[in-house]
Amino acid sequence: MKNKYIDLIEQTFEFPQDEFKVENNELSFDDIPLMDVIKQYGTPLKLTYLPKISSQIQKGKRLFNVARAKIDYKGTYNYCYCTKSSHFAFVLEEVLKNDVNLETSSAFDINIIEELYQQQKITKEQFIVCNGFKRPQYVENIAHLIDNGWTNIIPVIDNIEEVDALDEQIHLKCNVGIRIASEEEPMFDFYTSRLGIRYNSIIDFYKEKLQHNKKLKLKMLHFFINTGIRDTAYYWNELQKCVNLYCELKKICPSLNSLNIGGGFPIKNTLNFNYDYEYMAEEILAQIKDICNKQDVEEPNIFTEFGSFTVGEAGCILYSIIDQKRQNDRELWYMIDSSFITTLPDTWGIGQKFILLPINKWDNEYRRVFLGGLTCDSQDYYSAETHSNAVFLPKYDNTDEDPLYIGFFHTGAYQESLAGYGGIQHCLIPQPNHVILYKDENNEWNTKLFAKEQSHKPMLKILGY
Repeated sequence: MKNKYIDLIEQTFEFPQDEFKVENNELSFDDIPLMDVIKQYGTPLKLTYLPKISSQIQKGKRLFNVARAKIDYKGTYNYCYCTKSSHFAFVLEEVLKNDVNLETSSAFDINIIEELYQQQKITKEQFIVCNGFKRPQYVENIAHLIDNGWTNIIPVIDNIEEVDALDEQIHLKCNVGIRIASEEEPMFDFYTSRLGIRYNSIIDFYKEKLQHNKKLKLKMLHFFINTGIRDTAYYWNELQKCVNLYCELKKICPSLNSLNIGGGFPIKNTLNFNYDYEYMAEEILAQIKDICNKQDVEEPNIFTEFGSFTVGEAGCILYSIIDQKRQNDRELWYMIDSSFITTLPDTWGIGQKFILLPINKWDNEYRRVFLGGLTCDSQDYYSAETHSNAVFLPKYDNTDEDPLYIGFFHTGAYQESLAGYGGIQHCLIPQPNHVILYKDENNEWNTKLFAKEQSHKPMLKILGY
């Protein structure tokens, strides 16, 4: 009878997979033996594997450039990294090794841009696409860059009033974009995105505010679907509406030459993940080309803003199971040595699922469990996987010499910023050690401790003690 955990995985999925393999009853992630890292740093432990960031960027650039060649698409392709996905310096340093551009969301993002320039990791010629609702400080910071010779800053106008603020603060000529307020899917609480300007207002807005403006020149139309780039009738309908608007606007605005389709390429959140990236990239460009050709409009340069796609699969977090509690005849709890609310807030806030696998004990029998965090919050738990309405993990005994270790994978986007990295956490649960995994000059993997587990002193200082 096959009742070991490894039997369950091999019967359910194609396994092993590119980034997940099991050797000697232990899991490796991108060929890194995770038990070795645990023995060095303990748990809970956040990991960031830098080479994955570069490989994802190169994959994205390759997808669109191959699609351009296949259909003879005339416009250029520009890969932007969405900085809000992860602002860490080591992430941006890895990103910028790959000849990409950046997208910002708020005033302090501009301070990061300036710091990167001082460190000679970015030039004034790289595209900086400035999205988000622009409060006065954000506008001031954007204007400071433009007035200091940054030639490819593109503030994307999110609401009608922003154009006046930009016009007042910026003293040199500047390219701008307009964000379209896309229609949301039927299951949303609202019909139209709060971000951007309504479809039926954009032409009039351009004529009134930009057509005769000698300082601000419209260069980009920005389009983003909240649910991401997916092969659905909803997505293709919104894309076609956007491209038709682009063509209509291009006929009265010769300077318009770029279409920003935002982010939204999904990442692998289950071992049976299946997404045809090649088809989607080619079909997007093919539809844009077809609509432009029918309307006798030159094909636009394409911008994307991939955040989660860039950094999501580079991250993981490891926990120990520190206790098991039988609360009734059906529910067995495995207690982790941290909190989901403080380390993986998306699992708590939006019910996000990540790939969950044990690090050791793959030869043990498996059973259904609930995973509980350390806080006193009843919502601090994880009880289901994307492919199943349950969590299955190896059996273990509290008296075992080695505890059971588990890992959540592809957690590299948003989790630190949403949890308030380094600040005050729910129930004062400390942020864990954060370790960077990288390849050295001999192409051997290595580790570097980025941040130690939080101590009580900085927490008490923040709280005023």
